[in-house]
Amino acid sequence: MLIREASLDDWPRIWPFWHRVVAAGETYTWDPGTSEEAARVLWMNPAKRVYVVEDGTGAVVASAYVTPNYGGPAARIANAGFMVDPDRAGRGIGRLLAGHVLAEARNDGYRGMVFNAVVETNPAVELWTSMGFTILGTVPEAFDHPRHGPVGLHIMYKALMP
Repeated sequence: MLIREASLDDWPRIWPFWHRVVAAGETYTWDPGTSEEAARVLWMNPAKRVYVVEDGTGAVVASAYVTPNYGGPAARIANAGFMVDPDRAGRGIGRLLAGHVLAEARNDGYRGMVFNAVVETNPAVELWTSMGFTILGTVPEAFDHPRHGPVGLHIMYKALMP
């Protein structure tokens, strides 16, 4: 697997799985009907460092971004988003990408990373806690899950500097 910074030319290879994940309405708070153009602006925003994972054939199988969560004096706290092609889930790609992005965020001088809205039923909660993230709190019944009904949104945090 190759992890590299994404270019705008990667978007057509990210969009198919981005669309599948968001349209499912189970893990992201973005509108499941988000258009391709709006999705591109959200994910490929120039304020974000975007990464892709390529498999051995050169296919893009995952993507992530890292960006400041806040501005001004709090700009050293990062936020990130991660997506793995659902057809490639469960193969360790998310963990590999997460390790890379956390290291890059640390190298960029971020002191910590926060996730503002992790759907509590998202299988990634287990990944994040295994990587040292803690749940700071949960907003109850904040997310209308298509299968589970109203579920909470976790706020998760990990320090990146000792």
